[in-house]
Amino acid sequence: MLKHIKMDKLTPHELVIKLLKEKTSTLLNVRENMGHHFKIMKEVIAEIAKEIAHEAATFDKRIIVQYKEKSEFEVWLTIAEDVLVFYMQSNIFSFDRTHPVWQTSYLKNNETNGYCGSISIYNFLSDSFKYDRSSDLGYLIARIFVNHESHYFVEGKRQLGFLYNNFSTATLDKAAIHDIITSAILYTLDFNLFAQPFDNVKEVSVSVMEEESNKMQIQTGKRLGFRFNADNDQIK
Repeated sequence: MLKHIKMDKLTPHELVIKLLKEKTSTLLNVRENMGHHFKIMKEVIAEIAKEIAHEAATFDKRIIVQYKEKSEFEVWLTIAEDVLVFYMQSNIFSFDRTHPVWQTSYLKNNETNGYCGSISIYNFLSDSFKYDRSSDLGYLIARIFVNHESHYFVEGKRQLGFLYNNFSTATLDKAAIHDIITSAILYTLDFNLFAQPFDNVKEVSVSVMEEESNKMQIQTGKRLGFRFNADNDQIK
C-alpha cells in the first residue's frame, strides 16, 4: 500500500528508493499491461470489422467497413459514415480525490490500484478525413481506464457510461473488450448528424466558399452549433 511518507523518518535517498519501489514499478506494470490489452483490442476490432463487412455486403455493398492501424497507439474503425478512433495514451494517470473510485474499498485498501492507463474512443465523420476537412469536430464518446491488475471501468456516453463501471471487481478480457467496442459502435450509429442552427451558417466568406468548392472546408460535426452536454446526450 502506498502511504503518505513522512519526510522526517526517511533520508532523501530512502525516499527516492521508496517511491521507485512503491510507485514507479506500479506505473511500469500498468504501462506494460495496457500494451497487452491494446494489442488484444486491435485484434478484436479487426475481427468485428471483418464480420460486419461480410454481413453488410449481403444487403448493401456500398457500406464501407474498414479496420486501419495508424500506429502503435492508434487504430481506426470506419463504419459507413463514421470513423471510430481508438487511442491509447502513453502516460499513466491517477484520479482526483473527489472521483467516485476513491470511495471503494478496492482503492482505500491499496492506493496503487488507482494508477490507470487510458484508451480513448473518438467519433468522427468519415467525410472529414475523405475530404481533408481539418477543421471538422470529433467527439470523445468513451474512456477506458485499466490498472495493473486489469481491473477497469469506462467513462462514456449512454450505455458506455453505466454498463462498465464496477472497477472493484470487473477485469478486462477479450469478451469485455468485444462488448465495449460493440457498445461504442451502437452508440455511434445511433448518434445522428444534426443540421447546424440557421444563424450559425447564414453568413459565409468568399474564401471559405472557394475552399468549400475545393475541399468542402465548412466546419462540420454531429452536434456542431449545439452545446454537447458532457454528462448526457441532450443538446441545449
